[in-house]
Amino acid sequence: MMLFSPKQKGQGLVEYAFILVLVAIVVIAALLMLGPVIGNTFSKINSSLSSV
Repeated sequence: MMLFSPKQKGQGLVEYAFILVLVAIVVIAALLMLGPVIGNTFSKINSSLSSV
């Protein structure tokens, strides 16, 4: 039983790292797709505030 304990802890850390990598990939993909939309929105807000 004691021989398998470190392997399970290492396996858990690998699973957490894998989940973090997947979340990072999803966030980067969402930012790449929504980046121009958000940039255009801020540009419109900035131009409307500048014209006042």
